This record gives sequence, structure tokens and C-alpha cells, in this order.
Amino acid sequence: MSQSDQLLRFLFRERDVRGEVVKVAESLAHMLQNHDYPLPIKQLLAELVAATSLLTATLKFEGDIAVQLQGDGPIRFAAVNGNHRQELRGVVRMQKEISGDSFRELIGEGYLLVTITPTQGERYQGIIPLTGDSLTTTLEAYFAQSEQLPTRLYLHTDFSAEQSQAAGMLLQVLPVDPEKAREDFQHVVALADTLTAHELLTLPAEESLFRLFHQEVVELFEAQPIRFVCGCSREKCATAIVSLGKNAIAEHIAEGKLEISCEYCNTTYVFDAEQLTELSSNF
Repeated sequence: MSQSDQLLRFLFRERDVRGEVVKVAESLAHMLQNHDYPLPIKQLLAELVAATSLLTATLKFEGDIAVQLQGDGPIRFAAVNGNHRQELRGVVRMQKEISGDSFRELIGEGYLLVTITPTQGERYQGIIPLTGDSLTTTLEAYFAQSEQLPTRLYLHTDFSAEQSQAAGMLLQVLPVDPEKAREDFQHVVALADTLTAHELLTLPAEESLFRLFHQEVVELFEAQPIRFVCGCSREKCATAIVSLGKNAIAEHIAEGKLEISCEYCNTTYVFDAEQLTELSSNF
């Protein structure tokens, strides 16, 4: 399995703290390859991809997660969708030219929305206003509000001529003994704060963890591969066309064709008049 696209969970055996390390490169490149995003937007989307992977790994059930940023800045909407299989896709929608590259200059005033949809069970959505000056502080505030568990996030990106990549680490207390967990968490975070962006991005996850926590008893779980999965298909587009109704399809038949583009991978599906007529026969 590629070291560049995987998530690794770990647990401190003698401390009430758990963690995860994620790296994305190939999957991120596939997500970005058909989009002409400016560099600051690529960096933000890459952070959001790594963060969504980390959040998905905190789920204790099968299902989907959507992490969205909505604001009044140049970026109107940024979202990454994922699931328990670590299949991710993401998109950014702009409403004006960017004039800065910081988190708040890109998003402005707005909200973070996290929507969790279990395969079985009730859908949940958490919403918090953007009060921090980075994605990490915003997500830490989300955890403090939604799960009331102290959580520390580290997110870094690297866009060079050689590759595009992002990496992240999450540390979170276990809801066991609150006083001990708080002390354990402070100790572990003090160690983790010494990790540089370069180390997190370039070292294998196991090596990063050993460098940080070699004096701790750390249990590593099997790494999980991460993939970009758009999910679009010609069949799904055909279903969407049928849902438009017979009259709407007739209008496109008169025009000679209908084109549908996927906002995640930018693939365009073209249906000519003959194919549209066949779909219209479903009514």
C-alpha cells in the first residue's frame, strides 16, 4: 500500500489518548487534476481533504460524512465528502477573485458544517460559526462543541513542481477518567508540538510517531488506504435527466443535445437527441 495515501490510527496504551495520522498525495492529485484552482484554494482544499479523512476515522459506524465551509469571502463553498472506506471527493466554488491567501481572507464570515449520515441510524449535522483564523482552530472548536472532547489537529500541505500533498495528525482524549485524560493529553500534545511540517509531510507515519513518542507505549492499528472516488457515471446522469420530466427533456431534444458536467471530476456526459428521446420513453 502506498505510504502517500493512507490513514493510520494509534492508541497510547498507558494514557487516555488516541490519535490518527493521514497522508494524501495521489488521491489529492486526482481530485485537483481537472480543476484550475489558484494555489491558496488548492492548499485549503488539501487541508480539508486531510481533515475530513481524520474526522471520518473518528466515526464508529459505517456511513458518510460531509465537511463544508460556507462563507461570504471569495470562496462561497468548499466541501469534502467521505465515508468509512476513506473514499473522498471534494470541490470548491468561488464567487469572486481572491485578494489574500489566509483562511479568513478566503472564507470571510461563515460557518463550518459537518453532516454525518450513518448507513443505519439518524442523520446528524453540527454547525458552528467561523471564529478561528485557520481550519485547524475551527475544527478544534467543532470537537469542543459537538463531542466535548479536547482535540488537537495538525494540518500541513506542500505544493511543489514534484507533487501535491497534504498530511495531518489528530490527537483526542478518551472519555475515561477526565482528570487523568486532561494531564495525558497535555503531555502528548507537548510532544506532538515538536513535529515540523516537513517531518509530517515527508516521514512515514510510523517513523513520525516513533520520533515523537518513542518513550510511550503506542499501539498501531492496520493502515487504511485513501482513494479519490468521484461517484459519477453515465447511468446516474441518465437517472437525473429522467427526473427532469418529459417536458424538460423535450426542450433539450429540440436543442439537439444535453450536456451534464460533474463538479467533482469535471467529466462531461453528452446525450444527443436520439438518446434523450429514448430516455423520454420511460414516461
